[in-house]
Amino acid sequence: MIDSIVVGSIATNCWIYSRNAECTVIDPGADPNVIISRLKRHNLQPRYILLTHGHFDHIAALPDLVAAFKDAPPVIAIHREDSKYLGPDAYEVHRESFSAAAGNAAYVDALWKDMPAATELLSEGSVIGPFITLHLPGHTQGSVGFYDEKAKVLFSGDTLFRGNCGRTDLPGGSWPELQQSLRRLSTMDKAITVYPGHGPTTTIGDEAGNTY
Repeated sequence: MIDSIVVGSIATNCWIYSRNAECTVIDPGADPNVIISRLKRHNLQPRYILLTHGHFDHIAALPDLVAAFKDAPPVIAIHREDSKYLGPDAYEVHRESFSAAAGNAAYVDALWKDMPAATELLSEGSVIGPFITLHLPGHTQGSVGFYDEKAKVLFSGDTLFRGNCGRTDLPGGSWPELQQSLRRLSTMDKAITVYPGHGPTTTIGDEAGNTY
């Protein structure tokens, strides 16, 4: 099962992925009550909460989600290069990032709750649940994709969208690195379905010939 919930004023895709009785929540960016309600409706207990990168619009619901399932705490995983977006010092990191994005940090301040630390730090090739971690820097230094090779499914975060790609003008962004990450994705199986951080799904085949 792949279920999507579009959350927050920035319309982030939160994905619920359930295969072989394991449930994964990817990028819980806002609206925690909606995410929790959807999980409970399907009688799902998240084993993993995976973050494609650390930007606030992809992780803001994390504290409430963790609290709701504290009796069986899910693994919280993010690439080590983006680990600064979690834990006790994360507030100032998010304020800096959102100030660069929008000119002020009001969005962060309105929704802020203290962020838990990651319980697993990922790197290129890390296996977590059904996924292989693909390190895809450019949007942030620690941006990743979560690739289920058997199902031919890729959760691309803000690296690759339908007909577009992520911005690189925020702290830690790099256009040359993003170009390299996009070239890497373009060489993968064209049948892979891509579930991005914003907007509709696409495939590697549909995006492989695009220049952004």
